[in-house]
Amino acid sequence: MKYPKTTRKYCPSCRSHQIHNVSLYKKGKERALNHGRRRLERKKRGYGSFPKEIFKKNAKTNKRSTPVLECTKCNKKQYAKSYRVKRLELQEV
Repeated sequence: MKYPKTTRKYCPSCRSHQIHNVSLYKKGKERALNHGRRRLERKKRGYGSFPKEIFKKNAKTNKRSTPVLECTKCNKKQYAKSYRVKRLELQEV
């Protein structure tokens, strides 16, 4: 799917329509000491196999791609509607 690199959307902090630069959301690096990781490590310790069942059935063939809109005036970021597509391509309009 093709998506514009710049778009004119409503900015809640400016309270008006502004031009926004568009980028794609990327997951940040997971911290080694967050609660879920600690819980899983504690569960795995001293155990013969993996404590949770591994999901075998692949139902979905693509992930949701979320565009991130950054206001050119106040530099605040907000998420746009996410799309379930194989590839979200940013292009100049």
